[in-house]
Amino acid sequence: MANSVSTPTLPLADIHLQQAPGIWPLAWGWWLVIAAVLVALALIILWLRKRKTHLAARNEALNALAKTTSISDINALLKRAALSYFPRETVAGLTGERWLAFLDSQLPTAQQGFVAESALWQKGVFSNAPSTDAELTQARALATRWLQKAIPAKSPSALSTSPSKTQARHV
Repeated sequence: MANSVSTPTLPLADIHLQQAPGIWPLAWGWWLVIAAVLVALALIILWLRKRKTHLAARNEALNALAKTTSISDINALLKRAALSYFPRETVAGLTGERWLAFLDSQLPTAQQGFVAESALWQKGVFSNAPSTDAELTQARALATRWLQKAIPAKSPSALSTSPSKTQARHV
């Protein structure tokens, strides 16, 4: 037989591979992302709550509008809604043509119609004669449009208050 060389087996251990890095603990960048998402979520929830409470009077007025039975009731409902969103000293004293002009001033020009229908509003508010269904429907349509488009108040600059009243409030 040929010369066989035997090599002694060395006591070596197998090669151990490193374990794959785990997901925990997170790197600091992921903590920043989580914090940013939580802050954004909290801000969105706060904004939605504030918006819901801010629009509560408008939604209540829209629900009550369907139950109104006269133009006088619709006018009173519009006045209460306006008092909820506009300064009391601006809205409370308005009657007649000035009230209708105020309602129109809060709407875009293409959607105005209160002054144009002033005879309807004057008849409905001050007359003892009952309103027809067509007049009531027309008044409800105008009121619905005003509640949906003019409330909440878009800009306080649209309201005109005299300087003397403004100064009197600050004194």
